[in-house]
Amino acid sequence: MAQDALGNEVSRASSATLQGIDDFVTGFLGYEKKAANIIAAADGEPDAVLANTYAGFTWMFLEADGAKAMAGKYLARAEAAAAGANERERMLLAQLERWIADDIPRVQAIGDELVARYPRDLTSVKLHQYFSFNRGDAANMLRIAKAAEAANADNPHIHGMLAFGYEQLHYLETAEREARLALKLKTKEPWAQHALAHVMLGTGRVAEGVQFLAEAQRTWVDLNSFMYTHNWWHKALFHISQGDHAAVFDAYDNHVWGIEPSYSQDQVGAVSLLARMEVAGMDVGNRWEDVANHMQGRGRDTIQPFLTLQYLYGLARAERLEADELMRAVEEKAATSSAFDRVVWQEVALPAARGVLAHARGDYAAAAKWLSVANPRMAEIGGSHAQRDLFGQLLLDAHLKLGNWAIAQQMLEMRRTWDPDGVPVSQALALVNERLGTAA
Repeated sequence: MAQDALGNEVSRASSATLQGIDDFVTGFLGYEKKAANIIAAADGEPDAVLANTYAGFTWMFLEADGAKAMAGKYLARAEAAAAGANERERMLLAQLERWIADDIPRVQAIGDELVARYPRDLTSVKLHQYFSFNRGDAANMLRIAKAAEAANADNPHIHGMLAFGYEQLHYLETAEREARLALKLKTKEPWAQHALAHVMLGTGRVAEGVQFLAEAQRTWVDLNSFMYTHNWWHKALFHISQGDHAAVFDAYDNHVWGIEPSYSQDQVGAVSLLARMEVAGMDVGNRWEDVANHMQGRGRDTIQPFLTLQYLYGLARAERLEADELMRAVEEKAATSSAFDRVVWQEVALPAARGVLAHARGDYAAAAKWLSVANPRMAEIGGSHAQRDLFGQLLLDAHLKLGNWAIAQQMLEMRRTWDPDGVPVSQALALVNERLGTAA
């Protein structure tokens, strides 16, 4: 029987289709564009169950309206041919069906069984981490990677996944060890590079982070837009800390925005970076307009709270009416969500949305009120520590704008513990201490 690039059995596939499956497997793990080749492979062999299942996954990763309908086309093909599928393929097919139905707990339950039975199926490990990440469940991210560790000790991708799981749990030394092991096994392992950038950001190693990513970027060839723009986004965060505005604008204009501007992750990366640039005192000109032009269709997008909040901020900063439409959509989602989603939308996303909308429109009192409610629980909306720090920065900025100097002083001192030499932090502290009369 045919096997994929990791040694997992494939029940039915021509040589061309098998190449498409391998492109998906290795491209998904390595964040490479070739993963999308699975669409053509599935179209070329409609009764190849695994190829069509993976094509359905690929559409679902779009994280946008219309993705379910397209994924459903490949689901129907795979289901029609499922009699000839092996057990692993039938389980993957069941995951796709449940994913389209928004039954994420069942998707994860099947994923647990898949990894237990087929630990060399690293795409299933990666998919499991994806869903856990979207819930802010770092412990589950690490658990599933550790479940596959022994069977994949020689594979750099498992160490990259372990590194990020450890980092999100604040086990920074272990995270760095795993990331460096992954990079020893394969220099071009962008997820391990990403995890190590997180470690350096969280430990204030800013100059080292710039140097590391400057060297790593030589390997960012043929990456998908998410991984390419996101690692450049991390580099930009280091430059913000250094006060190197020219480098930040270069990163934004040439590497973070404009690669795949219709894609969800590229959009929120741009929103997040522009917001941080403004908080750090940079004039971003008309850049909000361009991002908002590509987010016009997000006015009802409540697929993921982490994404929605950033769409909302970007649309509001560009003074688009879609921001009000999206705020109403958040309120509706909070009132009508399934039991699985209800708590995060009602108790976290809704107050956070009110806060970010208020900040974007200059109502800093309301921003401080609502973001203070949401921020202690923001992990529940998904995203990483570094990504969710945006909301902490908006809250801090609101307090500074309101002249709440004592509160701002405490928040800034906390920030100094992981950004001790940060230029924006130092400048804000100088202002706060002057106003408080506590300047040295």
